[in-house]
Amino acid sequence: MKTSPAVQDHYPEDFAHCYGCGRLNVNGYHVQTRWEGAEAVARFTPRPDHISVPGFVYGGLLASLIDCHAMGTAAAAVEREAGRATGDAPAPRFVTGALHVHYLKPTPLGPELVLRARPREIAARKVIVDVSVFADGVETVRADVVAVRMPETMHR
Repeated sequence: MKTSPAVQDHYPEDFAHCYGCGRLNVNGYHVQTRWEGAEAVARFTPRPDHISVPGFVYGGLLASLIDCHAMGTAAAAVEREAGRATGDAPAPRFVTGALHVHYLKPTPLGPELVLRARPREIAARKVIVDVSVFADGVETVRADVVAVRMPETMHR
């Protein structure tokens, strides 16, 4: 299946430093959100140091991945809603208004994690995004996230 470009590759340079998804942060996770049909998908393989207890992923990492993927999904959804494809213009930036994470099962350390997101509601200033994390095809985490347009006070 052909996937779209990553929305994070189209964030303006001033806003591409996020630890989770910033392409300009050499030490970051580099989360990349791409459309696969109606879903926005990101993939991430945790390193051995992303451990909570032996054999399982640290929950804070999972929340961070969800957070950045949801912000990317919000940006991509707003662009799609406006009739633009990812990359047609600099992607709008969103910040987290609310992050509700539900840990359904322990997430094993080792397999690639697949994050699947769908925008539930798109409004002028916010996007509500539903995100699930899968390890070896099993849903281990579910979240609902409120993404709000980055306020002017955060712009330099």
